[in-house]
Amino acid sequence: MRLVTFSAGDRPQPGLVANQKVIELPYPDLVAFLEDGDRARQTALKLAGNPSAAVMHPLSAVRLLAPLPKPPKFICIGLNYRDHAIESGLPIPATPTVFAKYSNAVIGPGDTIQIPKVSQEVDYEAELAFVIGRRGKDVAPAQWKDCVFGYTMVNDVSARDFQRATSQWVIGKTFDTFAPMGPELVSADEIPDPHNLRISCEVNGRVLQDSSTSQLIFRIPELVAYLSQVMTLEPGDIVSTGTPPGVGFARKPPIFLQPGDEVVVKVEGLGELRNRCR
Repeated sequence: MRLVTFSAGDRPQPGLVANQKVIELPYPDLVAFLEDGDRARQTALKLAGNPSAAVMHPLSAVRLLAPLPKPPKFICIGLNYRDHAIESGLPIPATPTVFAKYSNAVIGPGDTIQIPKVSQEVDYEAELAFVIGRRGKDVAPAQWKDCVFGYTMVNDVSARDFQRATSQWVIGKTFDTFAPMGPELVSADEIPDPHNLRISCEVNGRVLQDSSTSQLIFRIPELVAYLSQVMTLEPGDIVSTGTPPGVGFARKPPIFLQPGDEVVVKVEGLGELRNRCR
């Protein structure tokens, strides 16, 4: 199933996408839907099988928002593609590099990435993200599928000058609007192998990143196990798994985002995430 958060009027609401329609889900948001587990899934399937006209909207007539505008946790993994670590001139990490974004950074498809006045080095990063669907602590790698509901896309926009000013990356990663997300949360059954997906990023139609999730150093089973040793993973938590090579700061000459630029992130099976800079 493909889930969205959308607006057809004044308030955001969760929905199920089917046949170019959005069907309203009877939950306050997608976090509540995920918390309801198997019962929520059955509710969605029942609605999809016999939707009432009163809860259906043409997909073209609604505004799609970030699927999870306020995730309980927004966890990011750095340097997690072999080819990206190599282009960065850094050794392949022995343990995951973990940082966070905050919900102020989250925007949806079509929303504007704001170039801050204080940064001259705003960069793009196409990423596959997985979303937790079931609470888990000390999860064994072999049990990762019990915890993961599905997948979405994230653009881990980064102010490199702020990021490099300190050994801690967060300050350069979580400016307002620096986490475009979406457009959909796609359930895991629709993505047979998340470790073999083409991933790319285009800026103004030029392909600047083009790789495969087969290049991930720490795969989803390892990340679920590693993170759940430290923190309880909860429904709605997002883990963005890192970016492939081709980022702006590593290019010669560097390419940084400018007002008017259009950035498009694509991950096989998940569609495209399109945002313009201002």
